[in-house]
Amino acid sequence: MPADLKFWVAFNRVSGIGAVRLRGLMEHFDNLESAWNASGVELRAAGLGPQTIEALQIARREMDPEAELRRAEALGVRVVTWEDSDYPARLKEIAAPPPVLYVWGRLEATDDVCVAVVGTRRPSAYGQQVARQLAGELARAGLTIVSGLARGIDAIAHRAALDAGGRTLAVLGSGIDIVYPPEHRKLAEEITGSGAVITDYCLGRQPEAVNFPARNRIISGLSLAVVVVEAGESSGALLTADFAAEQGREVLAVPGSIYSRASSGCNRLIQNGARPLLSPTDVVEALDLEVTVRQGEARQSLPEDGVERQVLAALTQEPTHVDDVAARCGLPISQTSACLTMLELKGRARQVGGMSFVAISEPRPSYRVE
Repeated sequence: MPADLKFWVAFNRVSGIGAVRLRGLMEHFDNLESAWNASGVELRAAGLGPQTIEALQIARREMDPEAELRRAEALGVRVVTWEDSDYPARLKEIAAPPPVLYVWGRLEATDDVCVAVVGTRRPSAYGQQVARQLAGELARAGLTIVSGLARGIDAIAHRAALDAGGRTLAVLGSGIDIVYPPEHRKLAEEITGSGAVITDYCLGRQPEAVNFPARNRIISGLSLAVVVVEAGESSGALLTADFAAEQGREVLAVPGSIYSRASSGCNRLIQNGARPLLSPTDVVEALDLEVTVRQGEARQSLPEDGVERQVLAALTQEPTHVDDVAARCGLPISQTSACLTMLELKGRARQVGGMSFVAISEPRPSYRVE
């Protein structure tokens, strides 16, 4: 656990300090503990305005950072920050990603291939059927399903993923200790066994309306694609689609009757350039996931030999440079590089930049959607 984790949690409770201002504090001070204890003069020099400084000073008087962290741990919740290796890589790519995530359950390396399934809270029988089939088939194919635990399409998508034996992530617009809507508490508990419930809001934060746009931004940020199953013209699911487009994610929408108000938002998305989704296979094709099919075939035809096992054993979830892998294994750089390339093809390792690699503990299955 990072020594300053309690200060990440503490700053997350301070009104007016989000991703941009926290980044500024980190650049100005040696560490977050120094920033937390800084004088008003020092904080002004770091770029904070009078109102934010006042909010921080009030928080310092009223809050014990250590106790705040222990509250989360007592709930079985893990706090993940930008600096953690298992902070979702795709989410970290967006502008101003949330500095802190509260994670109830487990994040896995395989969650780097997520598809969001969102829609209205009052779906028709058609919307329910589509959401159930879509999320179930994608989950069986190995994709992680992301949604917002809301009534309607969200809950159906989570349930279908669980019933298919797949993984699902639920993003809250409240503190992790306040599941909303309350009748989805049992569903949230089930999700923690095959995925995670996630929020960037501090403990005790109520599910206020103002919270949900930021929640939707995280849903799209985690995902390769956002699928809107059924949504009216004013549905919050359309905001998730807007965020997805801004973040460079694929947006797909399920077409519906021109006479159905529940499908008017989806039809408008298609009119404005979203890809129409006619079957789960459209998601696979839109994301060019056929490469993973080839990975599955490579795993079957090219079993790991002793050298591959040795190189794989030298990798962890922390990025390791190819030179360090070679040194650990006592192998030439050329042989190590070739072996890492083969492990990438098999889906057992991933290059994360600068000739550094991480291990993928479980190979992802082929994305074949029948």
